[in-house]
Amino acid sequence: MDDRSETLSVGLAGVGSLGIRLGRQFEELSGSELVALADVNEESLAEAGAELSVSASAQYLDYEAMLDAESLDAVGIATPNGLHYRQASAALERGLHVLCEKPLATSVEDAYDLWSRAEESDRTFMVGYQRHFNPAYDLARDRWALGDREPRFITGEITHDWQSYYETMEDWRMDPDLSGGGHLLNVGTHVVDAILWTTGLTPTHVNAYVDFHDDDQVFDKQSSTIIEFAEGAMANVSDTGVVARTREHVHIWDEEGAVYLEGREWDDRTGTTIDADGTVQDPYSGYDRRLSKGRAFLDAVETGEQPPATALDGLKAVVVTMAAYESGRRNERLAIAEEFPFLDGVFE
Repeated sequence: MDDRSETLSVGLAGVGSLGIRLGRQFEELSGSELVALADVNEESLAEAGAELSVSASAQYLDYEAMLDAESLDAVGIATPNGLHYRQASAALERGLHVLCEKPLATSVEDAYDLWSRAEESDRTFMVGYQRHFNPAYDLARDRWALGDREPRFITGEITHDWQSYYETMEDWRMDPDLSGGGHLLNVGTHVVDAILWTTGLTPTHVNAYVDFHDDDQVFDKQSSTIIEFAEGAMANVSDTGVVARTREHVHIWDEEGAVYLEGREWDDRTGTTIDADGTVQDPYSGYDRRLSKGRAFLDAVETGEQPPATALDGLKAVVVTMAAYESGRRNERLAIAEEFPFLDGVFE
């Protein structure tokens, strides 16, 4: 898909490390041109403009000013979580294609509304869950969500070091309006989403123990969550932000064996299978992770097909995460249909 008939003019909101990486993709891939930047930090904006070759006249301290002033086809959103809903909605209202980083929103209500807007639009809307571009996760999705086997038992775990954030409470991730939650929403969402996407299962109940850092019970440090599914399977998700290093796994079992998805630090995730007789195989093949997110977005815009990570995927992850938070606050098993009745029929 490198020889494209049209070039998308792209604006980028958020020029932190994630935004810079995304901006480079739009700059390097054929089929797109990064033409404008928006960020509330003037110094960061100028530095990003120099690095990404965006002129000062196309740098904006106000996101909607960029949308109104520039002739854009698409936007990439890599701002703090609490801004995603408003910024993605504004882009859809202007008829733009959207690539929004995770999480989709910081409340189930906002995520649902944004999913509804995306469904009503004829624009491409993609969420930046990068595991959807990894062939190891495709292996699991082909086996269950797109295949005819039934998952029985799932475990997921991610560890990460957020200790300095909790100690100082100075990072934007510790601002409730910008973050919307703690480690589970910001990092553990990768494991929650991976389980939902690869299995295609329908979550019905959540029972979680959540260790909150603050009295208002917004910023979780670590958690243990049981997810029950309508199809009869069960998942256990463990998440922590108070350890030294990053490790990740998703293990999914059915009656014929398992797929193990593993990760160290933020390196490429790998996949192995376990057959019924215990034989371990390694069918995983590498991919170009550096450009995969931008390429997948451009491909979806050009073909009109669904992107690898949709607004519905983003909504599902927010639902399970927020259900886990509420279950932890109440110390009780929570029924998703009772807690969020407006979701009736969405996951079917």
